[in-house]
Amino acid sequence: MTSTNEEAAAEAAAPRRGRPRSEAAEQAIIGAVLRLLDQGYPLALLSIEGIAGEAGVGKATIYRRWPNKEELLLDVLRRVDEPEPPEFDGPVRDALVAALEFLRRSGLARRSQSSLALIAHEVQHLPELHRRYHEQVIEPRRERMRRLLARGVERGEIRGDVDLDLLGELVVGPMLSRTLLRPGAPLEDPTLSATIVDTLLQGLGPAGADIGADADPV
Repeated sequence: MTSTNEEAAAEAAAPRRGRPRSEAAEQAIIGAVLRLLDQGYPLALLSIEGIAGEAGVGKATIYRRWPNKEELLLDVLRRVDEPEPPEFDGPVRDALVAALEFLRRSGLARRSQSSLALIAHEVQHLPELHRRYHEQVIEPRRERMRRLLARGVERGEIRGDVDLDLLGELVVGPMLSRTLLRPGAPLEDPTLSATIVDTLLQGLGPAGADIGADADPV
């Protein structure tokens, strides 16, 4: 069997005419993964050989960019997400709305492309890929939310007597429920993110109500 190093040497010596390279090659490979998913291939059964054939490149082209299939799939997961909004030093309320807008747009993108929905579902059944995705993608987002809320507490825009992780879950929970747990829930309303944030910041009780004042002692 020809080794990966031998394949790379053979490809390097071969004429390049008509073969995608650099960014074009990467886009061809990413697109091939998404097309194969659309065709019904589960993530666990995708192979480097099959991806290379679909992309029209040699296996060595893939291995020069990603050392194995798991790294390639992790990169696909990162690339298919909507771009996150830049961090800015404005009102915390506006930053929270932008964070939820990112989740709303990502949810709409998954609904419009079956391959994105399949990736989001199937990654949960690949423990190592799932762990690394959380480590490299989800946890940085959680840390970003913690920084945002901490800034709000420092400025007096957010209450400071509740754990920041819990506050973050209260903010993103409603949108995650609609995008992940309720695939039929409406996401098209462009005011949805602002409505969620403003409702949380204003509280659930009626204006002027002394929540808990009349509650019986435990």
